[in-house]
Amino acid sequence: MESCNCIEPQWPAEELLMKYQYISDFFIALAYFSIPLELIYFVKKSAVFPYRWVLVQFGAFIVLCGATHLISLWTFSMHSRTVAVVMTISKVLTAVVSCATALMLVHIIPDLLSVKTRELFLKNKAAELDREMGLIRTQEETGRHVRMLTHEIRSTLDRHTILKTTLVELGRTLVLEECALWMPTRTGLELQLSYTLRQQNPVGYTVPIQLPVINQVFSSNRAMKISPNSPVARIRPFAGKYMPGEVVAVRVPLLHLSNFQINDWPELSTRRYALMVLMLPSDSARQWHVHELELVEVVADQVAVALSHAAILEESMRARDLLMDQNVALDHARREAETAIRARNDFLAVMNHEMRTPMHAIIALSSLLQETELTPEQRLMVETILKSSNLLATLINDVLDLSRLEDGSLQLDLGTFNLHALFREVLNLIKPIASVKKLHVTLNLAPDLPECVVGDEKRLMQTILNVVGNALKFSKEGSISITAFVAKSESLRDSRAPDFFPVPSDDHFYLRVQVKDAGQGVNPQEIPKLFTKFAQTQTLATRNSSGSGLGLAICKRFVNLMEGHIWIESEGLGKGCTVIFIVKLCIPERSNESKSPFLPKANHGQAGFPGLKVLVLDYNGVSRMVTKGLLVHLGCDVTTVSSIDECLHVVSQEHKVLFMDVCMPDGFEAAVRLHEKFTKHHERPLIVALTGNTDKVTKENCMRVGMDGVILKPVSVDKMRSVLSDLLEHRVLFEAM
Repeated sequence: MESCNCIEPQWPAEELLMKYQYISDFFIALAYFSIPLELIYFVKKSAVFPYRWVLVQFGAFIVLCGATHLISLWTFSMHSRTVAVVMTISKVLTAVVSCATALMLVHIIPDLLSVKTRELFLKNKAAELDREMGLIRTQEETGRHVRMLTHEIRSTLDRHTILKTTLVELGRTLVLEECALWMPTRTGLELQLSYTLRQQNPVGYTVPIQLPVINQVFSSNRAMKISPNSPVARIRPFAGKYMPGEVVAVRVPLLHLSNFQINDWPELSTRRYALMVLMLPSDSARQWHVHELELVEVVADQVAVALSHAAILEESMRARDLLMDQNVALDHARREAETAIRARNDFLAVMNHEMRTPMHAIIALSSLLQETELTPEQRLMVETILKSSNLLATLINDVLDLSRLEDGSLQLDLGTFNLHALFREVLNLIKPIASVKKLHVTLNLAPDLPECVVGDEKRLMQTILNVVGNALKFSKEGSISITAFVAKSESLRDSRAPDFFPVPSDDHFYLRVQVKDAGQGVNPQEIPKLFTKFAQTQTLATRNSSGSGLGLAICKRFVNLMEGHIWIESEGLGKGCTVIFIVKLCIPERSNESKSPFLPKANHGQAGFPGLKVLVLDYNGVSRMVTKGLLVHLGCDVTTVSSIDECLHVVSQEHKVLFMDVCMPDGFEAAVRLHEKFTKHHERPLIVALTGNTDKVTKENCMRVGMDGVILKPVSVDKMRSVLSDLLEHRVLFEAM
């Protein structure tokens, strides 16, 4: 029996189990107590974790669990009631905290899941942003290439260089195997291969423009992929075992193709498009990217713009060359015109002097002869000579005035004068002729017509005399009326004078003069011809051939110079006519009016100047003799000289007047030397210039050297008598030029 007894183990089974549980509870408690320490360290180090209170609660749960296991160590042996109570409290607290933690996790887990969702969303957004940044970098790269291409393309404005540069730069930037440009032919029915990248001399073959692939490309402004086997893509033969690369085609607008021809390029394209074909290398698997297609489209537009600029430049260059040719022609014409004007002025100046000198002799001698005892037949001949000479002198004045009016050198000689006296003087001048023709002349001056005015007395009187003279010339019977009044503002505007713009003012007024006759009249259709120089109506030309056709032409220019307007009214032939003109005259200041400078001119009659010592300086013997004759006839003691030195030697304080021809060489120098000789003004004679020049420069030069007067040739006896009277009375006399 004893031999069957087994050897008992060193540790009973229950005790062993208890021992294992004891050891396990110890390590569990140790682990539970270490985990909260780690959680506390994590919470302390983390500044962004949003669930700290959950970690604190979870740490309390673990601490309680560890405390429960730790307390269980005392329950493996006999223990007191206190241990049991503590154990119970620990387990109850552990149960409460564990349930609360479980409930909290139900609410926390969805939030944690949403955080995960947002994290995934942010990751996706970050990836999308990376793609966009890559696209932006690609676009920037494309933009850089576009700028480089645009700079190269626009670096020249030669069309052929632009197109060739485009192909070269595209081939270099996009690493192309081939790039070609197809241009429309003259007929517009075909496209011709005009430029290629690799071939120096394109073969120049053509394809129909109505091909579907061409219509498809032309109908869109985008770069389109086309088949490598398309007729426009077979630019060069394919060699080797590789498949041809992808091909893209884009249209190029052709703007302003006039005169833009290469071989048989059209002068005006009907399609307005060229075709650009681009081919990738055939030895690679490369494909066209979107940014590359955009680059091609932008370059095509830039080429169109550059071509339009080149066309505009070519057009402007042609216009510039044409303008330069026109400027050269105009400059040549201007120089010729200036030469012609100078020649005309020189001719007129010479003719003026040369014609007035003999006219001076004719009129002076005729007037002297007229005052001698003559038979009636002789007196009639002398009067005819004198009238013809005066007519010729008037014609010379008209030609010179017209010339100066046309070149703009004639200016108004403004001064204060008596307007009423001017009209009365005109009436006195025409009365003898009117009485011979038995014409009745009336003068009507409005009561409100100012007496004292400022204007060009000579030009106004010349205009009135011309108009009244025409009325006398073409009237055989009846009457002539001269009416003058201040034009009212409502009657100033006239549709026949669109360029006449009267401006009412208190400083000036517009004088309206009407000369009405009962003469031959004028055909209304021929009235405009009357104001053309050297032109007469057929009726007047056939009935009267004594006119030169300059009178009304000069009147019109005088009136325009005085800011006025002139016109003729006539109902037809045989019904007379009315000449009307309006001129602008100024009103003098009151201080000038108060001086009352306009006294009736003394009637010198046949008054002479016995004993008046006069010196005449003239290099022309005939003119010198004629002037001496006029002065001797008036009773003067005359001495004549022909040179400046002789004049300076002869002149003395006894000489009261010195008549000098300033057209002689160094004529103005004589006046200067006379002033040097006679330092006192009352000791030297009055220096008066005799001249045939009617320009204002002569008058200004005479005033500049200190002359006391200027007299215009020719001079009659009456004119010389009036000149001497005015000169001795006022000690100055400058005749209007």
